[in-house]
Amino acid sequence: MEEALRSISRPVRLLAAGGTIAMTGERAVPALDAGQLLEALPALALVPDLSAENVLSLPGPQISLAQALELARRACAAADDGAGVVITTGTDTLEELAVLCSMLYGGEAPIVLTGANRPASNPGADGPANLLDAVALAGAGAASGIGVVVAFGGEIHGAMTVRKVDSTGPAAFGSPSAGPIGRIVEGRIWLHAMPLRGPALQPQTLERRVAIVTAALGDEGALLEAAAAGSDGVVVVAFGAGHLPPGMLRALQAAARRVPVLVTCRPDRSQMLFTTYGFDGAERDLRAAGAICVPFLSAAAARVALLCCLGAGLSPEGTAAALAQWDARLPFHGRA
Repeated sequence: MEEALRSISRPVRLLAAGGTIAMTGERAVPALDAGQLLEALPALALVPDLSAENVLSLPGPQISLAQALELARRACAAADDGAGVVITTGTDTLEELAVLCSMLYGGEAPIVLTGANRPASNPGADGPANLLDAVALAGAGAASGIGVVVAFGGEIHGAMTVRKVDSTGPAAFGSPSAGPIGRIVEGRIWLHAMPLRGPALQPQTLERRVAIVTAALGDEGALLEAAAAGSDGVVVVAFGAGHLPPGMLRALQAAARRVPVLVTCRPDRSQMLFTTYGFDGAERDLRAAGAICVPFLSAAAARVALLCCLGAGLSPEGTAAALAQWDARLPFHGRA
């Protein structure tokens, strides 16, 4: 690890935003700032150019959309100046912050999010190892062009496909659809893939209402109708490979005429078919309903992506183009 830290080739900037990694006490609450996180890891003194800034000191569920946007903007600005950026934050909303950063960022230096599932004062706290890994990744020359990623439990995950998969264990994050794109071993970086990266957007605000409505047995569409009437956009989580009850399909068709509607699917390893089934409410009907299909995004990721598109003033057609890579395409052209 010492050799790897000494060999870091770019400046690294830590933006601390609270979360379990910064919590201590019998009933854990935020307690450690950015400087204290670094002081707890003497090995980080070996990093040639490492700086830290305390941005927030909040549990993940308490971060507002406005605070999240400001944090993402700070991270993008630091990375655009050439620094590898590490964001420490709460795991409850880490995947949404990762998506937000990814939607805003188009540069070459890495932005790496990490945190902890166990408070710093608990036996077996996982924060120190995750922070060491994140700094090593953010500073690695081999990570140029990787965009925004999550480093957790020794694995590297693309920001748009990562999900929290364990509430309390140290292997908190996974990418059910895509798998990890690499690993960090004693500060050394192994990458076997590069994440898909879309166009960088500049949302002026995230203060819009985007509801998530999940299909359930017997749902005939009343919740979706109410959501479309009171929201600026809707994310619909369909069954299986893109199926809805007939009544919910009618509600989807009506909603898509009122507001932008994104459709993903309920399974963790989500994908959406095109022409396999022919019953009322099957995938062909959903694809013809006027919604934007993003089956390779989780519902949480789709909501943040739609908030960014709305905040950037994109039309429905512009939103569809910005998110096209999160559905299967023919032919496939790789990075957007």
